[in-house]
Amino acid sequence: MTEIRDSYPISESHPMPGKTATAIRFREIGLLSPIFLVGLLLGAGEVQAGAGEEWTQPGGDMAGTRYSELAEITPENAGKLRMVWNFSTGVLGGHEGQPLVVDDTLYVVTPWPNVLYAFDLTQEDYPLRFKYRPDANPAAIGIACCDAVNRGAVHADGKIVYNLLDGRTVAVDAKTGQELWKTTVADLASGETLTMAPLVAGNRVLVGPSGGEFGIRGSLKALDLETGAIVWQMRNLGPDTGMGVKQETFKPSYPPAPNAGTDTWAEESWERGGAPVWGWLSYDPALDLVYYGTGNPGPYNAEQRLGDNKWSASVMARKPGDGSLVWAYQFTPFDNWDYDATAENILVDLEIDGRVRKALVHFDKNGFAYALDRATGEVLVAEPYVPVNWATGVDKTTGRPLVVPEKLTGKSHGLVKNICPTLEGGKGPSAPAAWSPRTKLFYVPTLNLCMDWQSADAIYVKGTPYVGATIPYHPGAGPHLGGFMAWDAAAGRKKWEVNERFPVWSGSLVTAGDVAFYGTLDGWFKAIDANTGKPLWKFKVGSGVIGAPISYRGPDGRQYIAVYSGIGGDWSLVAGDVNSADPADVRPPTDFAPDLARYTSQGGMVWVFAL
Repeated sequence: MTEIRDSYPISESHPMPGKTATAIRFREIGLLSPIFLVGLLLGAGEVQAGAGEEWTQPGGDMAGTRYSELAEITPENAGKLRMVWNFSTGVLGGHEGQPLVVDDTLYVVTPWPNVLYAFDLTQEDYPLRFKYRPDANPAAIGIACCDAVNRGAVHADGKIVYNLLDGRTVAVDAKTGQELWKTTVADLASGETLTMAPLVAGNRVLVGPSGGEFGIRGSLKALDLETGAIVWQMRNLGPDTGMGVKQETFKPSYPPAPNAGTDTWAEESWERGGAPVWGWLSYDPALDLVYYGTGNPGPYNAEQRLGDNKWSASVMARKPGDGSLVWAYQFTPFDNWDYDATAENILVDLEIDGRVRKALVHFDKNGFAYALDRATGEVLVAEPYVPVNWATGVDKTTGRPLVVPEKLTGKSHGLVKNICPTLEGGKGPSAPAAWSPRTKLFYVPTLNLCMDWQSADAIYVKGTPYVGATIPYHPGAGPHLGGFMAWDAAAGRKKWEVNERFPVWSGSLVTAGDVAFYGTLDGWFKAIDANTGKPLWKFKVGSGVIGAPISYRGPDGRQYIAVYSGIGGDWSLVAGDVNSADPADVRPPTDFAPDLARYTSQGGMVWVFAL
């Protein structure tokens, strides 16, 4: 049975609890922690299930679960959470992504100019250990599609590795802040920027460019972790040879004809067909596969690129060693609606139809929640998690959506009204879900918006927008514009949902204490019971939350929760007057959320909470 809740006011927290006695942590006295022992028992080849005392990966672990094994904070005591520290990043842009915690240091990466802060958690007030300022190119700001955001860093081999908006990947010594290497991986002049968080698999740093609205040809690159040298590059569309497709290793569950990356595009439209990489990556060491989603095909006027447009709007499974493509699955063939598939791919084992399957769970922009076999790409479950009307379902035999012809777009279709969900998605790809091995549920931020769509001819000019559509939004059914839900991916159904006044664009966190965390666009950071959805606590963080929370154990032995605030991304473009630093920015608010700017303005902050 699905339970729907409205978010309701509860008592607000008040800052600054008293100091607690310092506790000795397992690693400080050289003992094997229970978490490490579990890892030894499982074996090095198993997908890591959750973050422990630290948070070293963008998604907490290589599987992208955003699950913390810490359990001090529970539904019984979450109402006693207090703010213990905050810090202004000095940057107004949208603060997506999440901090890292490695040993006793908190790392924060800002939007452009992509400053890296390192804070000392062992001292009162968390003073800076170092501040790394890259030579960021300001030209990137005008090229970035949807705000100059950054989705975070990764720690590996004593390095903090992250991307600069201007198309470079940088590695910094995690102890000293010294720049170790910096490599150009994107072509700013062509409309490519870097906003995604890298993933490290073995000695490979995996990165890919944004730019689907600029007619780029998307790709994934692997850099050497030690030197930053580019080891390989594989395209997401084009001839098989450039995509790493080999007859002996490419074995998808729904095999296409050879050279599908060219032959499913009208004429040579694949050469500027998009399929960028701006979302999240995950890795299964047992299968030795890296998973990532590709973005929209370009331009938005679908009649300029007739065909399935493979492999845009797809998930790709590659070997990190040489980049070879093992399988690919396209969520939205011939994407008419800008349904990027760049959302997270969470790797978990699920019992489906009485059989335990190695699954990949993905909440697509197109409104369907998928569970795929992560070894082959077979569709195991595909059900709508938000209202969907562009398709009636997904045929698991073919893997294809059952499209409603009346919702197809293109110049000849004129104005197509009331398509649900919007191009922002049923869930925003930059707002990752979380999974709990305790509840077996996924915790998902959602949007309740629909759109009208009118296409026009787009003209390609290198380095300029290549779009060709006008797309106004309007609210979906009901008084709410978003929510936060618990989803049973094995059954393909919702367990409960908390409705929110505005779209929910923050990431999610769930802990072993059975508490889930998320933030709202009007500047609230909230804790809810992971089993029931009951609100437990909330705190006003000023600006809207579009980042993802993390959890870690501090040097004093306590569990902490950290999150960014700082509205931006698409929402700074539609909220109206939220940038008071720009006297010319007095745009009217969007029709579907006309009062959002009454509750929030831009301004980046880092917040830390504890009992």
